[in-house]
Amino acid sequence: MLKLNAGFSRKVGEANYGSRGASVNVELELESRLIGDPDALATRIRNLFDLARRSVDAELAGNNGNGSASDGTGRWGNGQDRSLRYATASQLRAIRAICNRIGRDPVQVANERFKVNDLDELTLQEASTLIDALKSNSRREGGGR
Repeated sequence: MLKLNAGFSRKVGEANYGSRGASVNVELELESRLIGDPDALATRIRNLFDLARRSVDAELAGNNGNGSASDGTGRWGNGQDRSLRYATASQLRAIRAICNRIGRDPVQVANERFKVNDLDELTLQEASTLIDALKSNSRREGGGR
């Protein structure tokens, strides 16, 4: 298991020599196999750092207290959903294990369903949906518990 921690801090000046600031630290567990794939690891690091930066930017821009952006859309200025969270290491292990049991390539299955190039690109919700679908298919084919 590999732990990735990204942090971001920013302070902005205000009238009359005042200032306010915000900071966030985010920690994510990744599969240790990413150590052998520097490009995939760099992508995950960039994604986590971008999430931390966007969180601080949104906080300093002001929000309405319920987790939505100040414009009420619930989206960041770049159109990305602020609730985007990537699949956990446990979810990825489950997907691989189920696919191994039913004789399918996990990356191909994920690509067919969600148009991703690697399992690491799956969101938390997509991984959950994929696990449920794989379990369901496995049971229908007689491979489930």
